[in-house]
Amino acid sequence: MSVQEKLAVYGRVLCNESMKKHTTYRIGGTVDYFIYPKNELALTRILQILKEENIPYHVLGRGSNILCSDAHFHGAIINLDRTLNDFFFEEDGVLLAQAGCSIINLSVEAMKHSMSGLEFASGIPGSIGGALYMNAGAYKANIASLLKSVYVWKDGCIEWMDPKDLDYDYRHSIFQKHKDWLILGACFQLNKGDRKEIEALMDSRRQRRMDAQPLNMPCAGSVFRNPESVPAWKLIEQLGLRGYEIGGAQVSLKHANFIVNKNGEAKAKDVLDLISLIQTKAKEEYGIDLITEVEHLVW
Repeated sequence: MSVQEKLAVYGRVLCNESMKKHTTYRIGGTVDYFIYPKNELALTRILQILKEENIPYHVLGRGSNILCSDAHFHGAIINLDRTLNDFFFEEDGVLLAQAGCSIINLSVEAMKHSMSGLEFASGIPGSIGGALYMNAGAYKANIASLLKSVYVWKDGCIEWMDPKDLDYDYRHSIFQKHKDWLILGACFQLNKGDRKEIEALMDSRRQRRMDAQPLNMPCAGSVFRNPESVPAWKLIEQLGLRGYEIGGAQVSLKHANFIVNKNGEAKAKDVLDLISLIQTKAKEEYGIDLITEVEHLVW
């Protein structure tokens, strides 16, 4: 059997697939194998096959915080958002969710169950796995603060891990260092709340995002982490870079901490060159090291 035939036993396999179709940036080269596992058991076998065949891989959720290289990837992309998307609520506020779940959808479901805690995430267009990987947050809240445990594929075994062992910090987790560890799901603790109050808060924050962010253009959300001294968007504005363009990449006119794919034809190199320019100017003029939030998949 060919590699494609082996993989196809355990999921849907697309060959020479363009990553432009699978990221919110609409940027990226092609990949040998783009795989949708049938379920968690199939996923474990897919990982074994890739290891046996010495095929490198990356795991993708909803592609919302990713910048893929322009080159062809001689490897595999495993996508979890179509299959690992089950979730369960308990009456005491415990939420169990698989890694492929949309964090926006979960925040809505939590509201329907009169559960409070995920309101901050109601506008974050990512998956639970991606949110746990980067410790996603907004409005001075983050996903790690709700964690009871994380369900992880690690060294060929599956185990529940305590958040205390996962090095969570601002936009940081141990998973960024151990990219071979795969987040499969997590257990969260939410609190009972008033559904109408939760819904009203979510609606106001959703409107705030729509008013302030370029959600109508291909982008990957906030590009830089906020320095302690000043919000990243304000710093970029002070540098006079709002609206600055390199190739098809532009610092958003609406929110300066967003870099948008202005014409739909931007390359990863355009975005990276613009990021580098902003970082250089921030260092030269203010002595500030800007650190990116966007994950750059290099191959």
